[in-house]
Amino acid sequence: MTHPKVLFAGTPDFALASLQALIASGVRPVAVLTQPDRPAGRGKRLTPSPVKRLADELGIPVLQPARLGDPAVSSELESLEPDLMIVVAYGLLLPQSVLDIPARGCLNVHASVLPRWRGAAPIAAAILAGDAQTGVSLMAMTAGLDSGPVYASARLAIGARETASELHDRLADLGSQLLLRHLDAIVDGSLVAVPQDESCSTYAGKINTQDAVMDWSRPAIELQRLVLAFNAVPGAWFMLDDERIKCWEAEAIAGVNCGAGWVVSAGQDGIVVACGEGALRLTSLQRPGKRRVAAREFAAQINMRDRRLG
Repeated sequence: MTHPKVLFAGTPDFALASLQALIASGVRPVAVLTQPDRPAGRGKRLTPSPVKRLADELGIPVLQPARLGDPAVSSELESLEPDLMIVVAYGLLLPQSVLDIPARGCLNVHASVLPRWRGAAPIAAAILAGDAQTGVSLMAMTAGLDSGPVYASARLAIGARETASELHDRLADLGSQLLLRHLDAIVDGSLVAVPQDESCSTYAGKINTQDAVMDWSRPAIELQRLVLAFNAVPGAWFMLDDERIKCWEAEAIAGVNCGAGWVVSAGQDGIVVACGEGALRLTSLQRPGKRRVAAREFAAQINMRDRRLG
């Protein structure tokens, strides 16, 4: 069959999986829309997105507007005459003027089972909430935030000790599979999108560094989820003297009779810290500018006994 003229909008690795799947299936986008190059690394050099790097390798035209409200941007997109725009973790809101350009509208691959966890950080939100499962949705985009009708969803179980980084990769793969499975039916109109139940919607806002602070007055199980949810970005953290220490692995254990934040023990099995409910065993830590180390190595470098963590 004749493939649709697709305009692809995406930026990070999550979007890369869908772009690779489309190309492998024979759907070559007429252009790729991605965020402008950003400073990255210690040298803060301007770095292209993963989506841009692949598009450049394959000779696919790349567009990187800083904003989409510019009439010149709309005119350029209109000149491509796309049948469909596929949007995956693009990172900019699409104004109505852009949503109206593709003949078959704009299709979004979203990393949750909508209407749960609309917004920018659905993967972290699902882990923080202790959800047993999550998934991906194919949504017809509207002007509202992830509120459009849904064509299809797929679910998977969240592992008890699964990090956001690990879940991200599984959802990216699941999203690419779901996209290919239903793309033809969406384009020919045989698959009809179903409106979301607004009463069941929840919101997952953008993540900032302060969201990842480890408040020892909270239950240990919540802090375990926090460590998992922010591995790899931005990394859960706490203060030790004047250093911000990142925690990459931890597990909730039975409670101890000690004030929240006090180090109960530090040895080969890790560093145990009392929490508001239960205790948390820290097993992988990182000092600023240093490599990650096992907590036992960390405890060998710094005396952790009878310390209270901030």
